[in-house]
Amino acid sequence: MTTHDQRVLERQPTTAPARHSGVGRGDVVAAVGFLIAAVYVLQGQWRNLSGGYLYNSGQDQTMWEWFFSVAAHSVASLNNPLASDLQNYPLGVNLMANTAMFGISIPLAPITLLFGPTVTWSIALTAGLAGTAFAWFWLFSRQLNASKGAAAVGGALCGFAPGAISHANGHPNFVVLFLLPVIAMLVTRIARGGGTKKNTVGLGLIVALQILLGEEPLLIFAMSFAIFAVVYYLSRPRSLWPAVRNAVPRLAVSAGIALTLVAFPLWWQFFGPQSYSFLEHGAMGNDAKALFQFPTQSLGGEATPGQNVRINATEENAYFGWPLLVLCLVAAVWMWRVACARAAAATAIVMSVLSLGATLVIGKNDTGITLPWTKLAEYPLVESVLETRFALGAVPALALLLVLATDRTFRNGLRPLPAFWIAGLALALVPLIPTPLVAVDKSPTPEFFADGEWENYVDDGSIVTVPLPRPEDARPLRWQMDADMGFTLAAGYFVGPSDQEEKVAKYGAVDRPTALLLGSVYDSGTVPEITDDQRSQAAQDMAFWEADVVVLPPSKNTIALRTTVTDLVGVEPRYTGGVWVWDVRTLVP
Repeated sequence: MTTHDQRVLERQPTTAPARHSGVGRGDVVAAVGFLIAAVYVLQGQWRNLSGGYLYNSGQDQTMWEWFFSVAAHSVASLNNPLASDLQNYPLGVNLMANTAMFGISIPLAPITLLFGPTVTWSIALTAGLAGTAFAWFWLFSRQLNASKGAAAVGGALCGFAPGAISHANGHPNFVVLFLLPVIAMLVTRIARGGGTKKNTVGLGLIVALQILLGEEPLLIFAMSFAIFAVVYYLSRPRSLWPAVRNAVPRLAVSAGIALTLVAFPLWWQFFGPQSYSFLEHGAMGNDAKALFQFPTQSLGGEATPGQNVRINATEENAYFGWPLLVLCLVAAVWMWRVACARAAAATAIVMSVLSLGATLVIGKNDTGITLPWTKLAEYPLVESVLETRFALGAVPALALLLVLATDRTFRNGLRPLPAFWIAGLALALVPLIPTPLVAVDKSPTPEFFADGEWENYVDDGSIVTVPLPRPEDARPLRWQMDADMGFTLAAGYFVGPSDQEEKVAKYGAVDRPTALLLGSVYDSGTVPEITDDQRSQAAQDMAFWEADVVVLPPSKNTIALRTTVTDLVGVEPRYTGGVWVWDVRTLVP
């Protein structure tokens, strides 16, 4: 590489764009291509917008559709969107302390009200995949002056990374990430002297909006960006002081704007009703094999499936595939003299190591080797992050390496280097091409809820379903949505405090004795001998839930559950609307 080439590459991240201006045909082609790819991935959902359900989401799609529905309901009824007692009645749910994504759920409230939450869900996921890919494409093509082709490679990897496809099954907050590259672009511009009022104010507004879209992705991105910046400026110390001088005062203003806008929502999240301090999740680090294997939902995963070391179908946060890692290693070595490449390589390594958790596990075998995560696990905010997700912070760094190397390859036009590089890209990226996400039909809503029969049994109290809604089965939330959010539910699927004093969070409501009893009967199918103490406890629990009616839908062990509930409440049930109903309004004071 000539001295001139070296200078050009070193200048790319720190000078004004010269290669592209305005919106060109290449930008349109990239945007359309990314949108087509997103629809392809989610085609099963788009084919059935009324009753489609992403199979690998577990109960998460139901939870997210409920978040979209309750936000739309709050907008329509002019209620506080930060909280709701429609589930976990009467305590309610702190929605700001959950992943309610107000940055999408409130703007799309008219869509939800007109067409239903499944349409909003589909739009959010599709816009997230395509929009994130295009935003990174824009950054690479403008900020680095990379060719449109090279930028498209990087954008595609960022937007359709294995982790993004995995989360697309059930976690739109880790799919809708198109603001993160915009934040990176604005911070970089400010640091290099473009600290105009427009950039400063814009950064503050965008950070505030990202907080309302997803705080955990923002935290992971901030950590990755900080690592990148430290390594970058350590290798270019003369640029450090000018960057600090430009950035510090303007970033402080941006932070002030962002915090001013979200101060009340953040206060509500951490100090409002049903708030909590942290969520215990146990060891959630990646198995080392997860870094090198192909993702399950990809061409490579179908052709050459590896050992099943994933946490679940929605948490394949690494799964880069060994060809991509080898190609990025080649790119890093080849371009080691370029500060951006060194910083990207360091960022990818650090974030990948953090994602492995507290100890090194290889093929489900714990080696006992202590890893850096143990030093961070106790810090506030970071302690609630699933460490496997830190691998997502390595994705833009890997993409940057590919963009820089691809752009250099075709700019120099060295033969046969472009042909070899194209072959390398194909080997690395073709196995990662995602397969369409599996969609199935939702189970039907009982007529009791769908046809409005519930209105004959509910005054101002709640409906207690048997068993109660919980993380393992959140279908009652869907029945509530199909009833236009007309009644409240005892228990539910959300994140809330398990202990009000220590404020440690858990998934679902605090389990009351009657809920635990009904859950055990549902699991075992055995009718227990009901004691007077249990009947008394059931009366107390019904009073706590302010229950108007107990409803048993068709399920496994229906006979055992019906017998148990009848003995507990002392009221004979009625079969109506496809469910068994116990009217308990006369029992609850």
